[in-house]
Amino acid sequence: MTRPAERQTTVSGGALVAMGMVVMNVLLYGLTVLAARMLLPREFGALTALLGIVLVGSVASLGLQATAARQLAVAPERRDQVVAAVARVTLLVGVSVAALVAASSLVLTPLLRLDDHRLVVVCGLIMVPLAFMGAEMGIAQGTRSWHTLTAIYLANGFGRILGGGLGLLISPTPLGAICGILLGQVVPAVVGLPLLRAHGRGGWVSRRILLREAILGTQALAAYFALSNLDSLIARNRFDEHEAGLYASGLILAKAAVFFPQFVSVVVFADLAEGGGARARLRAVGMVAGLGTLATAGTALLPGLALILVGGDQYAEIQDQLWLFALAGSVLAVVHLLLFDALARHAHGVTVMVWAAVVVLVVGAYALDVHLTGLVTLVTATAAVLAVALWGASRAHDRSVAAR
Repeated sequence: MTRPAERQTTVSGGALVAMGMVVMNVLLYGLTVLAARMLLPREFGALTALLGIVLVGSVASLGLQATAARQLAVAPERRDQVVAAVARVTLLVGVSVAALVAASSLVLTPLLRLDDHRLVVVCGLIMVPLAFMGAEMGIAQGTRSWHTLTAIYLANGFGRILGGGLGLLISPTPLGAICGILLGQVVPAVVGLPLLRAHGRGGWVSRRILLREAILGTQALAAYFALSNLDSLIARNRFDEHEAGLYASGLILAKAAVFFPQFVSVVVFADLAEGGGARARLRAVGMVAGLGTLATAGTALLPGLALILVGGDQYAEIQDQLWLFALAGSVLAVVHLLLFDALARHAHGVTVMVWAAVVVLVVGAYALDVHLTGLVTLVTATAAVLAVALWGASRAHDRSVAAR
């Protein structure tokens, strides 16, 4: 295939993946809005904390995805061997993370002031289908199987909203919602299951090498998800239940701003892994930053519409601060892209930077005794400084490669 043909395939595949991710995120967003309307602010705050646990726990799934995608992008001739190795470690990773999250219920239940230990245990069970989905998406991403990847994204969105919605209808409580989400999470794992079948013979990819890279990627992504979700846990722990519910409502907008541009990193990841370099990175950062600017400006100009999207009049107290949540999510989206650029280059050293930002956020939140506006502002400032540091690290890498 010629280079122009490859670029055309990437562009068309990017449009397809973008459509799938947009639909998925709209459906996930729709479930959150549905929960905000069906639950009291106190109950919705608890559900938001649970979703934060799921997001942080899902880093193992994303670590598998990044590892599989990178391995397949740099060595497409070893596809069957890589797939076989991924299949061997996926169940191990899923069960291990599920057990770890479930065991954390002893700590997280009182810490987050939850009413039932089963809530965190169900979050742990969600980790198993999440691990399978991550491995399957990595295989599709690394082989540029955009149609299959899009199907998995769509199955994830529809599975979540149908399962979560059914759970809320049966039992309009945080437990009903999270059990429904568990049911819905099985759907995308089943849709992508054929990707885990390897048909070739010969050669061998060490499970230990693959697992090591997945662990390194998971560490980096764990730091990012801690950074991007700690504020919901801090709000739940530090604020009263009403203010924590208001903050959870604003986070709907922040998460939308984080997730919407992620199709960019999905599509360009293989190119970055193959040595796409500074030009591909600059285009990707420019696109993510541009989308974030539009989201923030739109929220500032139309706060009433934004309020409808985050739960309605019962959250009116937060209307004037909603643009700050959109800004925080937009900056975190840039950090997400730059972190995946580092993973594509196998530059796992940037993990230290992200964990340093996590420490700054926690210390700042408790030392300054911040409340609603102060916490979202602190998140934005911390993420902005981290984005600059990650960009500087990528530029230093480019100069090192050019010098060699």
